[in-house]
Amino acid sequence: MMKALSHASRPRLGTGCRVRKVENGNSVLLLPEGILQLKGTAAEIIQLCDGERTVADILQAMQALYPSADPKQIEQETESFLNRLVERRAVDFQ
Repeated sequence: MMKALSHASRPRLGTGCRVRKVENGNSVLLLPEGILQLKGTAAEIIQLCDGERTVADILQAMQALYPSADPKQIEQETESFLNRLVERRAVDFQ
């Protein structure tokens, strides 16, 4: 069973995963089994997954980037995105 992500988790890119900028200025996440388009806040969240920052730090950074957005919505969307990344083994954590 996979461990659950918590606010104390320190997510980082999984083995064999890396971010690459593409011509249109967007980013993609290269995974061993494919490519994930990073749109909107996804690229910002991925950049924060450095193995040093906790999930709580990432949430704080995203709320600082988008001060006019609802903090609860930012939290839900960020956690949902991180959980999808964990499921795809694009991110692991300590």
